[in-house]
Amino acid sequence: MIPKLGMLKKRSEFLYVRDGFYSAKGGVVVQMRENSMRAGIGMGFTATKKIGNAVIRNRAKRRLREAARTLLPEHGLPGHDYVLIARNSTTARDWTDLLDDTRKALITLSHRATGKQGTLNPTPKARN
Repeated sequence: MIPKLGMLKKRSEFLYVRDGFYSAKGGVVVQMRENSMRAGIGMGFTATKKIGNAVIRNRAKRRLREAARTLLPEHGLPGHDYVLIARNSTTARDWTDLLDDTRKALITLSHRATGKQGTLNPTPKARN
């Protein structure tokens, strides 16, 4: 069964996910945190002003939204929220490379969340 995808819209939801696990690969940073209040998968997207003007930021978020719609049902964990953060290279990156980066980040995060051993560190990043 394919889990239902929902959107994160409130700032508090983005801040909640920030304190979970993260993985940075190539053109994307993906943050993830378990959310027991959600049955499906929550997803949010962000791009800072360092990325560029509004047109470039919107293009980056559109690409991340499509990558998430493609990959989260297969690689995302139900009951978890994800935030995809654009990098400077997100808009210029080849589409297949962006998909590969996102897929690798999602796989890394799912391994961390399920506690699978290997070269992965299953501890979340610390915030001050």
